[in-house]
Amino acid sequence: MTQESFPEIREAVRKLCARFPGQYWRELDRERAYPTAFVQALTEAGFLSVLIPEEFGGSGLGLGAATAVLEEIHRSGCNGGACHAQMYTMGTVLRHGTPAQKAAYLPKVASGELRLQAFGVTEPDAGTDTTRITTFARKVGDKYVVNGRKLWISRAEHSDLMVLLCRTSPRDEAKSSAGMSVLLVDMRAARGNGLTITPVRTMLNHATTELLFEDLEVPAENLVGEEGKGFKYILDGMNAERILIASECIGDARFFIDRASQYAKDRVVFGRPIGENQGVQFPLARAYVQMTSASLMVDRAAALFEAGEPCGTEANMAKLVASEASWFAADMCLQTHGGFGFAEEYDIERKFRETRLYQVAPISTNLILSHVATHVLGQPKSF
Repeated sequence: MTQESFPEIREAVRKLCARFPGQYWRELDRERAYPTAFVQALTEAGFLSVLIPEEFGGSGLGLGAATAVLEEIHRSGCNGGACHAQMYTMGTVLRHGTPAQKAAYLPKVASGELRLQAFGVTEPDAGTDTTRITTFARKVGDKYVVNGRKLWISRAEHSDLMVLLCRTSPRDEAKSSAGMSVLLVDMRAARGNGLTITPVRTMLNHATTELLFEDLEVPAENLVGEEGKGFKYILDGMNAERILIASECIGDARFFIDRASQYAKDRVVFGRPIGENQGVQFPLARAYVQMTSASLMVDRAAALFEAGEPCGTEANMAKLVASEASWFAADMCLQTHGGFGFAEEYDIERKFRETRLYQVAPISTNLILSHVATHVLGQPKSF
């Protein structure tokens, strides 16, 4: 959302984030540790339950409010990646769960008693081609028995529940998206009883993992929605995910522009501020133009989502332009700072690594371009 939207929420988020300065994040980054205190503070302030209806203990606000929260977190130099899924993953249960499931889980997710922030979709041999997942849940009496592997599953070690997409019938080439179902897995009971979680160390502190399912038993009552229709349910959640992550990219871009703009004014070389040089000014101005334009696209996608209108294309485009704006701003900021940009204490290199992720996740730039080419422009599919 634009800077003027939800001013009270934004100010409250900024005040909270001020309690978690760069030193806090640098120490966590070195150890690849989870920001437990930060997540707890967001939970207690109610920021992670803004999308949960009031009847279940949340704020009942729209996606626009959630984008404001995440944008300000990232503009403040913090990272919402540790907990943003707590905002949107519950949407699968909210939209497609039974009344009993909603009553059992949503109030506890809203209060933070339960963490529902693991989203089990991607597999080693099925990344963007979700229809080729092979993790299988076989119905045996009143339970499902799950076998398979998942990869790049973030926050699995820090989540009580996981929304798991798996096959419940073999893949049919004619209807490749059919035959997949969604199960709600209790990670506390599953770990060590058919579920093995292995951390994957990466170039940034993102708490991602690989999951191995070996005859994991999940109660049949944990099926969300109808068996075989899980792919559609997951797509619903992906639109919210892409819009929210796009808002994080806007926040990152603002962080880089804020830092570079101030540094360009303060840094004196050859007897004058480096900001007097057009070689410094113009990339800074271009970053601001790209960020502002991308922010409007995020606004548009969020408004459509809130109105219940189709927004798949807009969500994808928002994520693309926002991630490209943040990456341009990151590169510009690092270049503006010169050697100081590589020093950990400036937090530029950390945020540089963090924002690069969103050229790849949760959906790659090329797949978005393919979507626009085929679904909007009517071009033949290339795969």
